[in-house]
Amino acid sequence: MDATSRQQKKGYRGLPMEGIVARRYAELRRSGTQIDEWREQAAQITASLPGGTDVLEVAPGPGYFAIELARPGRFRVTGLDISRTFVDIARENARQAKVSVDFRLGDAGSMPLADESFDLIICQAAFKNFAQPGRALEEMYRVLRAGGMAIIQDMSRDASNADIGREVGRMRLGRLSAFTTKWTFRMLRRRAYTIERFRELAAASPFGTCDIQAGGIGLDVRMKKL
Repeated sequence: MDATSRQQKKGYRGLPMEGIVARRYAELRRSGTQIDEWREQAAQITASLPGGTDVLEVAPGPGYFAIELARPGRFRVTGLDISRTFVDIARENARQAKVSVDFRLGDAGSMPLADESFDLIICQAAFKNFAQPGRALEEMYRVLRAGGMAIIQDMSRDASNADIGREVGRMRLGRLSAFTTKWTFRMLRRRAYTIERFRELAAASPFGTCDIQAGGIGLDVRMKKL
């Protein structure tokens, strides 16, 4: 079995986010100002959504953003992650926050979710890690209701080292955490997508097209199910 086949079988690219690796990542992602930023971003994304909206976060990791989406109590929020450790961590984080989120174990390329069951799908900083990105888009389309929106926010392959430096500086991390975060971003950039590649993936998917905004180290990709 070649490397591509192995990645597709396991559902992700790179090393598994389990055990101590996942727990260290969870600690890092709640440091500095990151929780406040997620809270602000969640408010912005959901500002125009009616109460009772069904929201899915694909690959929520430790669950911090999903928790902020659910914190106001206006939406039904589900998180789907391939890492058992992350699902356990996210459930505990939601319990401690006294917030209701349905965190489930599952692969983005084969979601254990019903057709047309969500109005909004969000995937942050994870799409570049999916072994079958085309299949993940097909699954997002399948579980979206008509008129629903999928938002993918991820690193850009075109992000410069200076862009990365500014992004890490904004996080207000300690010296060691800042160093390791910069190194991690530079490694992850190798598997990130360009704007052109995202457009190709969207065109080949049931969505057919997408809107893309670039800023800092990232891309904001939005696809609507008509």
